[in-house]
Amino acid sequence: MTSCDAIVIGGGHNGLTTATVLAKSGRKVMLFEAAEALCASMQTVEIAPGYRTSALSHLVNRLAPEVIRATGLDTACLNRTPAPTVTLGAGEPVVLRGGYGETLDGVSAEEALAFAAFRQKLMAQAAILGRFLTRRPPLPGEITRKDLLPLTTTGLALLRGGRGAARELMRMLLTNVADAADEHLCDDRLRGLMAFDATLGSHMGPRSPGSLLGLYYRLTGSANGIPGAQIVPLGGMGALATAFTAAAERAGVTLRPGTPVARIEAVQGRATGVTLADGTLVQAPVVVSAVHPATTFLQLVDRAEIGTGLTRAFRRHRSRGNVAKLHLALSRVPGFTGVAEADHAGRIVLARSTDHVETAFNPAKYAEFSPDPAMEVVLPSLGQPEMAAEGCTLSALVQFAPYALRGGWAAGKAKLLETILARLEAHAPGLRETIVFADLLPPPEIEARFALPGGHWHHGEMTADQLLFNRPVHAAAGYRTPLDGLWLASAGSHPGGGISGLPGLNAAREILEARP
Repeated sequence: MTSCDAIVIGGGHNGLTTATVLAKSGRKVMLFEAAEALCASMQTVEIAPGYRTSALSHLVNRLAPEVIRATGLDTACLNRTPAPTVTLGAGEPVVLRGGYGETLDGVSAEEALAFAAFRQKLMAQAAILGRFLTRRPPLPGEITRKDLLPLTTTGLALLRGGRGAARELMRMLLTNVADAADEHLCDDRLRGLMAFDATLGSHMGPRSPGSLLGLYYRLTGSANGIPGAQIVPLGGMGALATAFTAAAERAGVTLRPGTPVARIEAVQGRATGVTLADGTLVQAPVVVSAVHPATTFLQLVDRAEIGTGLTRAFRRHRSRGNVAKLHLALSRVPGFTGVAEADHAGRIVLARSTDHVETAFNPAKYAEFSPDPAMEVVLPSLGQPEMAAEGCTLSALVQFAPYALRGGWAAGKAKLLETILARLEAHAPGLRETIVFADLLPPPEIEARFALPGGHWHHGEMTADQLLFNRPVHAAAGYRTPLDGLWLASAGSHPGGGISGLPGLNAAREILEARP
């Protein structure tokens, strides 16, 4: 039997963040990860001999400065100019530069002014909402003195903007991104980009109620301190995974990859440690689960310890992915029509209008994929010759690909791949003849490869009913759980998914306040 001060289950970036912060406070921390590699979804992997790319996530756009400071994270891999976003539609592309379009290429002067005004409004509103992301969400009926500060400062920020700004935020909060974009913009390419960004990773279309929340959430993030910016890391996402691991090692965390946890032990309503898959018992007064919350409560915890209500809540919890991931090894760099050579190293979005994104979503409601998908394309190896022997690698996120495809993915996978390649070929003629290797991961394969239930990288839908004090469910919100001594720290907790580290940091702070 082994003992320590705190056990962390799950070696993703949130688990490593929690473990690092606890260890830096003087706790003896052990972290157990079932996979052989820590941060498995962020690794840089070889998809074909000589071709390397990012495993699942491929851009950094949400990494919180608070997490960098608290962990001492080495961010040398992010010392790059923010990647431009190129959105392709009818005619010439639109290029957004800086922090989500600080400057624009490819639109009229009138549209550029309209976008600048809309961007300023969205950024200001996102900054107000972002005040809630770096701390435990206020819990109804349990408002504490600590909760009053963010509520007060948020109220003051609204008042400083005037009544009109406050009313406008309240009006827009639960609207959909299609209506908001139509109200402010005329260019279909810009509206399509916003529709895509608001719905990426979620089971909703741009006309779904509340879809604007997804765009707000994206804009609360930053890269290199620039709100709305995004960066393709040097060395791929694996370089950032290495940085998180190194920070934990410097803090003194005992890291145990390749060590699955079989169950969380509890006595009389209190977590006491874990039993590993090999039967080893490890005891600790604090157990932090940084894996999917449904895995925590439906597989690791004895249901007698949590009751039927919480079990039912997680059976109803919506966490089915709607995105496929594509890796291509290419013998030469593709040429996307109309895109400048230098801009190929950025982010290329194939979403020509709001209607395009909406009609791409519609089949997913009926367990089908779209014959005309929207997608985000990155060429991670550009400017990094060590990642491609020749040519380059291509990484794409494809909207929408339902978890439970009608007819099954065994038959549907090849059809979706053909559909995607045809769409890419239309924008980058000659791409198909350069393919050395192709690897398509629909949601069930994302689930299997990265231990993400439902293949959902946010660990649950980012909708109004699964956010704030309802994330992941009300009874387990605020990082505490009904099982005393058991805490949650994955993307399934507040504030949600993306490479931010905030669920892990917030959980660590709550634990340290609870147990001095």
